[in-house]
Amino acid sequence: MHSEGPNRPRPSTNEHDRTTESAVLHRLLDIRPVKLSVAELIRELAGEEADFGTRDAIERAARELSGVGLIHLDGEYVAPTRAAIRFDELRDR
Repeated sequence: MHSEGPNRPRPSTNEHDRTTESAVLHRLLDIRPVKLSVAELIRELAGEEADFGTRDAIERAARELSGVGLIHLDGEYVAPTRAAIRFDELRDR
């Protein structure tokens, strides 16, 4: 989801989590109104061969975003909330 150069310090866990949450939310906003399963979201962001750490990070991001009301996590499907969509619309102006 991001690259680390040889002279670039490794991001902290919080920075990595925020980057993953941002990637998840942006992808869901980009493809709306399509709903994805969490497995499909993982494939969209990390490919077919995503390792456990990457899958776990994306699943955690989905739970966190759901907890703060930015995405709906309905069983195995995820989609942005109306609040996230509206904010995205306002941000683009």
